[in-house]
Amino acid sequence: MGENEFAQLPVALYGIVLWVSALAYYILTRALVSLHGTDSILATALGRKIKKVASLVIYTAAIALAFVNSGILFALHVFVAIMWLTLDTRIEKTLEQ
Repeated sequence: MGENEFAQLPVALYGIVLWVSALAYYILTRALVSLHGTDSILATALGRKIKKVASLVIYTAAIALAFVNSGILFALHVFVAIMWLTLDTRIEKTLEQ
């Protein structure tokens, strides 16, 4: 992206890579929960899927907005990264119980 001076197409393709990664994580967690059951410790630890779905929605919007302004795409990607870097203690709390 840097060599292309943040042209719209490379930036949008980067967004697609992040979207596919988020989709793979969503599918993986759904498969794990269905494998272990919805009442399992793992399902309880993973909890709600708000962050996963929100990431997919934000990445979709970012890809569309990449053709408007590349800066918007990066701002949305940083927002998703910060959202996932915030401390999440669901697994620790579940294991303690």
